Amino acid sequence: MEIGTITVIGAGLMGSGIAQVAAQAGYKVNILDVNQEFVDRGMSVINKLLQGKVNKGRLSSEEKEQIMARLSPGTDLAVCSEAQVVIEAVPEKMDLKKDMFRKIDSLTGADAILATNTSSLSITEIASVTKKPHRVLGMHFFSPVPVMKLVELIPGLVTEQEVMDTIKDISEKMGKKVVLANNTPGFIVNRLLVPMLNEAFYLLMEGNKKEDIDQGMQLGANHPIGPLQLADLVGIDILLHTMESLYESFSDSKYRPCTLLKEYVAAGKLGRKTGEGVYSYR
Repeated sequence: MEIGTITVIGAGLMGSGIAQVAAQAGYKVNILDVNQEFVDRGMSVINKLLQGKVNKGRLSSEEKEQIMARLSPGTDLAVCSEAQVVIEAVPEKMDLKKDMFRKIDSLTGADAILATNTSSLSITEIASVTKKPHRVLGMHFFSPVPVMKLVELIPGLVTEQEVMDTIKDISEKMGKKVVLANNTPGFIVNRLLVPMLNEAFYLLMEGNKKEDIDQGMQLGANHPIGPLQLADLVGIDILLHTMESLYESFSDSKYRPCTLLKEYVAAGKLGRKTGEGVYSYR
């Protein structure tokens, strides 16, 4: 299946990053969101990141303009009617994703591929609200998308192999390495990573210094960034939500969210995006 155009739904941090790498790979990209302000903000972020590449000599001004020209921003889901591939990147809430997939399904043709950028939710459950669950899969990018090299591909119960092969090919054209994951909560990376970040909050709650926790993992396990620094980067609210999802799905106490993690969210200390989390960024 030859793909020329990709539609990305969601122009936030993840959606704009996905749109950028798709356009860099030569695809024409429709980037959509619920209102023009969100779309404009996403386009501004893409423009800024590409200009940074130009300033560093990694991209010519001509190439930057060609990439930007491949992006078609908008708010009308009707463009999905001619979509070959749709990548959904709306917030990580099952009800929201199901609602979006109902809409996408009603607008797209029988052969369209519908991908969700979920980090932990069931692909089979999301696919169940469509008339073509065999054309639905998980395509989990990592933040920041233009930098991180990995994409997890996750089939639902009835996803066709041709769908998996097509999206694997697209991912590789975007410059990504692909790992295949089973449709279990958290897939591979978050099932390993999120409990580790949660455990870092337990260590902090028990009186260990944040700098020692982070430096311990950086120097003792060769991690490029400490777990508490990473939690701040990802968003402590997102970390809590994913941890709660794992706990609910597995009913296993090892996935129980740390009380201190909940306290940070209740206090609005969500990390870099709010200016303060475990560390201050003000």
